[in-house]
Amino acid sequence: MKVPPFEEVVARHGATVLRVCHAVVGPVDAEDAWSDTFLSALKAYPELPEDANVEAWLVTIAHRRALDVGRARSRRAVPTESVPEHADARADPQARDPDLWAALQRLPDKQRHAVAYHHIAGLPFAEIAVILGNSPDAARRAAADGIKTLRKNYRKDET
Repeated sequence: MKVPPFEEVVARHGATVLRVCHAVVGPVDAEDAWSDTFLSALKAYPELPEDANVEAWLVTIAHRRALDVGRARSRRAVPTESVPEHADARADPQARDPDLWAALQRLPDKQRHAVAYHHIAGLPFAEIAVILGNSPDAARRAAADGIKTLRKNYRKDET
């Protein structure tokens, strides 16, 4: 069986890929995810085995690219009409809960950073690992150890 030209693959499966992208990220970002899907697929297409289920392969890529687009959207800055005169308490953890801030400061650096990057900034452990210079498993462990220490010590600070 001969592998069809990539243009035929796009024509045959483009609507399915768009539906997947639409379901994962909604109508606003679906076309970006669709484009990313086919760019990724185009790069990998020459290596695709002839007996591969192309539609399933594309749906898998579409799902992953749509998640990437969604994550990127959640990290984009949102423009505002004006800058608030008073600082938002959410921006200053010490203003909201000085005891929690103190407990965070007592954590070892890697634990504090892993907790902040994952639980506050929402970064995945793979990205945290790059920042901290370790493996995703080590980043996950550092965050878990930091949370465990906070659970153990944070409420003790109040007594």
